[in-house]
Amino acid sequence: MMAERISQKTMPILNEPKAEPQTKVASKVLWRRFKEQAIHYFFFMNGLIAVIILVGIFSLLFTQGFPALKAVGLGDFFLSDHWDPTSPEKESYGILAMVVSTLMVTFGALVIAVPVGIACAAYLADVASPRVREIVKPVIEILAGIPSVVVGFLGIVVTGPFIAKVFGTANGLNAVNGSILLAVMALPTIISISEDAIVAVPQEFKSASLALGANKWQTLTRVTLPAAMSGIIAAVMLGMGRAIGETMTVLMACGNAPALPHSFLDPVRTMTATIAIELGETVQGSLHYQSLFVIGFVLFLMTFLVNLVSDLVLHKYQRVAR
Repeated sequence: MMAERISQKTMPILNEPKAEPQTKVASKVLWRRFKEQAIHYFFFMNGLIAVIILVGIFSLLFTQGFPALKAVGLGDFFLSDHWDPTSPEKESYGILAMVVSTLMVTFGALVIAVPVGIACAAYLADVASPRVREIVKPVIEILAGIPSVVVGFLGIVVTGPFIAKVFGTANGLNAVNGSILLAVMALPTIISISEDAIVAVPQEFKSASLALGANKWQTLTRVTLPAAMSGIIAAVMLGMGRAIGETMTVLMACGNAPALPHSFLDPVRTMTATIAIELGETVQGSLHYQSLFVIGFVLFLMTFLVNLVSDLVLHKYQRVAR
């Protein structure tokens, strides 16, 4: 009996799991903290490298282009539309025509892409059935993966001749052609981000609108789209950044005339196309070479500002959505 009592008292103690030594627990905690710190510093270093690369590009463009700005002068460089760096009489380095051409093509692309993109995003988010959305959205996103040289080739053989036939021009390589092609390239960005913004609008907004007697169209145009406007603006800004920085398409489809355009039917040469055409044929360190870096610096500032504004708007939209 005594042995049974002793065994009943001691068995639960023997069956309990053995407590881990304090040193082992402490080592596990230290190892976990070390891994968390390592992951923290890994991501911090990646962010720091991105900032260093950005500052490095900025510094390179500025230091390489500053001598040209000093030699030509700010007024002649930015207010003159005469770009002829290989003239035997007098070299000219005015980039006004390129800036106007770039803004003209970008504006034309946005005029086409914004209404089409927002309408397509609203359809996918609020009207289309799930099956249609599953089919259409991946197809639209595939557009973003088409190489720009392929889009430019289509501009030469398809849209260019069509524009020439419709408007009676000698050829269709002009700002209209470039605007259409850049609109096609900006559409996936605008549609994808706009659709996310529309889907993020709380269902209570739509239900309240329908409960007050509004139909589906009125709810979409007067409630859903205004509520998602900040996200839609961010989508448009990102699409604009894509259009400004595009090179190969405008190089192939816009005619490359370095003159100030007076209409969308005139051939144009953008800043990106000028850099792509001339950088490989200039003597390193020459005034022409440095002037191309100034063009790159101006283009960098434009795209940086557009992306910065779109990022700020998108951040504000995400904060409101949360």
